[in-house]
Amino acid sequence: MKISLITATYNSAETVGDTLQCVQQQDYTDIEHIIIDGGSKDATLKIAEDFPHIAKIISGKDKGIYDAMNKGIAAATGDVIGILNSDDVYAHPAVLSAVAKAFTDPAVQATYADLQFVQRDNINKVVRTWQAGEYSKQSFYYGWMPPHPTFFVRREVYHKAGVFNLDLGSAADYELMLRILLKHNIPAAYIKQVIIKMRMGGVSTASLQNRLKANSQDRLAWKINGLDPYFFTLYMKPLRKLGQFFKRS
Repeated sequence: MKISLITATYNSAETVGDTLQCVQQQDYTDIEHIIIDGGSKDATLKIAEDFPHIAKIISGKDKGIYDAMNKGIAAATGDVIGILNSDDVYAHPAVLSAVAKAFTDPAVQATYADLQFVQRDNINKVVRTWQAGEYSKQSFYYGWMPPHPTFFVRREVYHKAGVFNLDLGSAADYELMLRILLKHNIPAAYIKQVIIKMRMGGVSTASLQNRLKANSQDRLAWKINGLDPYFFTLYMKPLRKLGQFFKRS
């Protein structure tokens, strides 16, 4: 089973080396790592060229991080696709082995897991842990969402459900998971362990913080998927209670 990993970069020289190294250190080797760069002006591409495990580097202007991810999905040839942000790292060398094991069940079409927020200058210092928990069809209605950096899907799921909607701004990752899991009812397995460490203060962290504000883009995510706005009001209230998502370490 080939796992395609997509890393979107733009002037990511400060952190991308750690990201690439954590992939290189995985004990699962059937990996296709694709770098989609937005035309970095710093040493990002030079750093990437030092990692021979990288299968493809595609560099050029894009319309932002979700456009870059869509380009990566289009270029991927793996059976399973995951997104690894350029300031995130895998929590241990057996992460992709755990993901591959979950997908040995042919009924599983998507997986997700837990995530730790860590200090930007010390990834061994945990700020808080996002424990995703088990998913049911009612979960989204009551403020649940999986951490997108932990989300892996079979490639054909993107063919069926579509890719990131660029009109949704910072809610594009949330809307994609809502569409895949709730609208299309894609079966997902919960890997009950931390698989991602996310640096605080980075682009990906800011995206999640914006996502948790329950703004108008979230409402639009429900509406464009034909979901009852009444349930959105149930969803908004508990969403603001960040304790639903985060457990202090």
